[in-house]
Amino acid sequence: MRSGLALGKIFGIEIRIDGSWLVIFLLIAWNWATVLGQVHVDWGGVLRWLIAALVALLFFASVLAHELAHSLVARSRGIPVHSIRLHLFGGVSNLQREPDSPGSEFVMAILGPVTSLVIGGGLLLITRLVGGPRNAIIGSIAQTLGDLGPATTILAWLGSVNVALGFFNLIPGFPLDGGRVLRAALWALTGKLRLATRIASWVGRGVSWVLIIAGIASAFGLRIPMLGQGLVNGLWLAFIGWFLRNAATQSYQQMIIREALEEVPVSSVMRRDPPTVAPNRSVADLVHHTMMQSDDHGFPVVDAGHLVGIVTLDDVRRVTRDLWEITSVSEIMTPLQRLVTLDPDTDASVALNALAEHDVHQLPVVIDDYLEGVVRRRDIVRWLQLQSDIGDQGRSANILG
Repeated sequence: MRSGLALGKIFGIEIRIDGSWLVIFLLIAWNWATVLGQVHVDWGGVLRWLIAALVALLFFASVLAHELAHSLVARSRGIPVHSIRLHLFGGVSNLQREPDSPGSEFVMAILGPVTSLVIGGGLLLITRLVGGPRNAIIGSIAQTLGDLGPATTILAWLGSVNVALGFFNLIPGFPLDGGRVLRAALWALTGKLRLATRIASWVGRGVSWVLIIAGIASAFGLRIPMLGQGLVNGLWLAFIGWFLRNAATQSYQQMIIREALEEVPVSSVMRRDPPTVAPNRSVADLVHHTMMQSDDHGFPVVDAGHLVGIVTLDDVRRVTRDLWEITSVSEIMTPLQRLVTLDPDTDASVALNALAEHDVHQLPVVIDDYLEGVVRRRDIVRWLQLQSDIGDQGRSANILG
């Protein structure tokens, strides 16, 4: 089961929102309702909250446009894009693999900020043409908003925030877009993706510490140029720095792991002969004689060697205990038609991405619906650890370090 709420598809790319999205949505809406209440006391409470909610929604529409730019370029370069997920810190495009050249990396990275800057510049120009003030960007918030009506208020802020989003993402801190541009340049200069990623990650961690220190200073009242001051602003800035630091470290580690798993078939890491259950077994029998004897949370449902579905602990939880004896596994399982399956020759790196993308513990490996095995995260981790321990031709040195 995938994480987050599915909103639909745009250009065939699934759009999902994480639960953390609600936090920033409410913060933006509350902040704007408060500011508008101070500068437009003549506006009713309903109008202020409607504008505030619309501003918050349009902010995430802007983030979505930014991520769509990345995703559409990736698809044009032959890189499958599974989904776009909106979350507390913005959004992320779920790409199946890394770009295969510095040029592709550069174009994919730069199009996101360019999209934000074009949208922002266009909205600010419209604001100015319909009578907005000249200080729509550089003036104080109260002074600027005090001169605007409801529609131009939305246009001016959305334009400004898109410009800010564009420039922020150009900061050369991996994995921000600017960091990916830096990685593309280093990759082109050195011809080594791993080295380029390592250097870009170091720069990303350096940028993150600048943000953390600036945020702490701002929280204690020091005015930081272009970053402001105040407790809430400072804590948020430090939080973004902390997030960027972790993201830079994890992005490098993930690249190393993907590199180690490339051209390694799933058949080399999968679990062969996993415990299976028949579709006509009762839920009671499944629980007492299979689940109680295993540390697995999901089991392939097999009929005459053919995979027909998977039954999980979550499926069992949806059945009341007094119905276990009269409910069959086939009634509660996820059928084959709704499952994501893998071929034994699929790269293990693709399997790892699929496990994360679909937020599942295991995926079945099949040939013509015949079950060959299952692959789990822990199977892949165990394989990586073994390769690291034995030093397979230097391939996996420091994989998990």
